[in-house]
Amino acid sequence: MNFTDKVTIPSTVFAQVVDDEMVILDTESENYFGLDTIGREMWQILVENGSLENLKTTMLEKYEVKESVIKHDIEVFIDTLVKNRLITIG
Repeated sequence: MNFTDKVTIPSTVFAQVVDDEMVILDTESENYFGLDTIGREMWQILVENGSLENLKTTMLEKYEVKESVIKHDIEVFIDTLVKNRLITIG
């Protein structure tokens, strides 16, 4: 994964905060996905900016954790979103 890549959210994907969880609906597959508090936070950063580098920088500023851990967590998160067609990278 290249952190200079941008994230695009397809027009068929909708997200809504319900209680403390982010619920994402893919209207093409009609599948619902739930994100916990950290996932919701990462999703919102991507919606606002679309930059993986910005996501990494923001999470590093907010949480006291090694950069390698943040990068790994972001890679897992992004891979899951891509596999479920909730975002595209490019």
